[in-house]
Amino acid sequence: MKSREKILSRILEHQPESTALPFSPEIQGNETGSLQIFTEVLTKIGGHVYQPGNLNIMKDQIRGLFPGKSRKITTLSLFSDLADTGWTIQSPSELKDVEVAIIGAHFGVAENGALWITEDQMKQRVVPFICQHLVLLLEKKEILSDMKQAYSRIGDSTYGFGTFISGPSKTADIEQSLVLGAHGPKSLHVFLLD
Repeated sequence: MKSREKILSRILEHQPESTALPFSPEIQGNETGSLQIFTEVLTKIGGHVYQPGNLNIMKDQIRGLFPGKSRKITTLSLFSDLADTGWTIQSPSELKDVEVAIIGAHFGVAENGALWITEDQMKQRVVPFICQHLVLLLEKKEILSDMKQAYSRIGDSTYGFGTFISGPSKTADIEQSLVLGAHGPKSLHVFLLD
């Protein structure tokens, strides 16, 4: 028996017992529980969650959060009265002055407050990272319980680029001081839709 085969056979002999993935009865199979946990987790990590009830209330809330003439962009035609929908760019650096970006999310994950967005929703990959404030829209029924479900959904999809976003950008690497917006948006606002 060669050295490689000896090593591999020894590894196989000393494998730990298989264990089942943890089960979260308060989340799995319970849409209300997933919504509540998603909201709690996202709030704990610095995000803001809103359940506006209808489009007009949501628009009023967004106007109240971001008053003024700062640059706002969106990939959603519903918000053409709040933000620029016709923006086009030659270079991502042209978005350096974007104060607010409003885009949709495919789904959210209750266990960690993450939201899955892909390039088709962003229009330009840099949008959710270069803006100062990010507004994401998510249907309540699209909140999954855990990352296992999320990866199952992603595995069945076709996309060029996608990312999970969870809370505003933050770091405490510099002298143990919390800094918001170091690598992306200073704030994340999630509007949950029926």
